Amino acid sequence: MGAHQGTRQNGIVSHGRRPGAGPCGASAASWLCFSQETGLHREFESSFEYVETEDQLRAIQEVLVDMERSRPMERLVCGDVGYGKTEVAMRAAFKAVYDNKQVAVLVPTTVLAQQHYDTFQRRFAPYAVHIGLLSRLRSRKEQQQVLAGLRQGTVDIVIGTHRLLQKDVQFKDLGLLVVDEEHRFGVAHKEKLNASASKSMS
Repeated sequence: MGAHQGTRQNGIVSHGRRPGAGPCGASAASWLCFSQETGLHREFESSFEYVETEDQLRAIQEVLVDMERSRPMERLVCGDVGYGKTEVAMRAAFKAVYDNKQVAVLVPTTVLAQQHYDTFQRRFAPYAVHIGLLSRLRSRKEQQQVLAGLRQGTVDIVIGTHRLLQKDVQFKDLGLLVVDEEHRFGVAHKEKLNASASKSMS
């Protein structure tokens, strides 16, 4: 997701390691694998206000199937502006939150963070999902409330800028990471969040 090479857009979704992760493969003791689709998942999918394109449906299916496998996922989702990559990310986020895992969405700008926050709030409004926003435009008090929620597990999804990479950001149980405009972040940035995921699940 995010602009790259003109109108091309990139995004990456990954989930990390957790000991003793349930019966979903021979290596399930080492890696988190998410639950299969239920009626609630289908309800969330059907509430999408647009008709999915064939490519979008394929991307969604591939990501969700990967999440059910007993190995870590790291997938790049590419498409033009308007392709619907945010919906791909939200379907994955819903699947993670359904399994009581936290989701982090890392974006490069405060404007994009606010846009995604508003979109996620609208999409998840019918469900008991707590979404937080971390950026320099949030007051210190608001940021501290989100940080406490991440540590305690009361914040299910957090959307933020480079603020998410600071040392005071700690997750109770991070299971899914989405990086928007992936090319605008360095390897060290992504490794830092992946390390946070591993730490929260150890």
